[in-house]
Amino acid sequence: MVRFLDSQENVVLMSQRRMGKTKLVEHCLEGRDAGKEYVLMNIDILHTSSFRELIQLMGRTVFDCLATRSSRLMKLFTTTLRSLGASFGYDPVQNTPTFDVRLGDITMPEYTLKEIFEYLEKADRRCIIVIDEFQQVTKYPEKNVEALLRTFIQQVSNANFVFAGSQRRLMEEMFFSEKRPFFMSARSIVLDAIPFDIYCDFACHHFEQAGKSIERDAVRLVYDAFHGVTLYLQRIMKDAFNITPVGDTCNVANTQHLVDDYIMECEPRLREQLALITEPQKELLYAMSEEGAPVKSITSAAFIKRHRMKSTSAVQSAAKKLMEYDLLTRRDGYYGISDPLLALWLKSRKL
Repeated sequence: MVRFLDSQENVVLMSQRRMGKTKLVEHCLEGRDAGKEYVLMNIDILHTSSFRELIQLMGRTVFDCLATRSSRLMKLFTTTLRSLGASFGYDPVQNTPTFDVRLGDITMPEYTLKEIFEYLEKADRRCIIVIDEFQQVTKYPEKNVEALLRTFIQQVSNANFVFAGSQRRLMEEMFFSEKRPFFMSARSIVLDAIPFDIYCDFACHHFEQAGKSIERDAVRLVYDAFHGVTLYLQRIMKDAFNITPVGDTCNVANTQHLVDDYIMECEPRLREQLALITEPQKELLYAMSEEGAPVKSITSAAFIKRHRMKSTSAVQSAAKKLMEYDLLTRRDGYYGISDPLLALWLKSRKL
């Protein structure tokens, strides 16, 4: 990652959600003088549903991260983004414009995007822009978004991009299919889970520095429960660290209790997630949970009979939607529940 960013190349970064893609970029750039070398911008577009939303979010991020750095950059922003000039607000206390742009204010999306890239080109520092969940642009109703973005990104020389995505199949289609605008336009990195031994040594080291200790089996329990997903590991390890007194040892029972507590804490959100999907889709998730491991063929007669599913077509239809919702994933030919926390919660409801 450091080598690619230093050589000003664009990067496509793929991993499942919550693995730490954005934090990886921040980590790679730590220790440098950000004010002199670059401006880092993180844009999470997971919850956008249209080209105009993307432009609104991108414009706000560029305003907050770059334009507010100096009065010169602020003035340059307002003069460059002429299509939105009438929509800017004003802060009388700071005596500066504010980014109060609403979706309805973006009447010429393609032109506004062009202006944003013109502004990036004029910036006084190189811009490193991380677009998280980049595959979301394929779901916009507008049909030419990929081509437009590719055109402007190719032309800008003062910025490079990290396209981070969690839906690997879509990301691979976008960047490795000859028919797509972004074909072979970025260096590729696949981010897998940190190997257990490395993560365990890291966790044990921090406990030891504070005069505490943790059993390797206790770390193993958490690692296996969440399949090495960084966000969950860090959360449970932080809790384990906090409940362990100086001079004491955190054991397997302690971490199991913390995992159970975390599942209960997240239950309302997980229930709400399931409330938004159909009954056949829920049935498939329950079936995957009962399997307890990735499944090679969810349309096999044995799988359908074992879980009393309605039909092959019903399973195929449910799987397609669940993959769109990022609740089900397919990797190396095997299907599994995308979120380890959701899988643990579904399993706990069966107990």
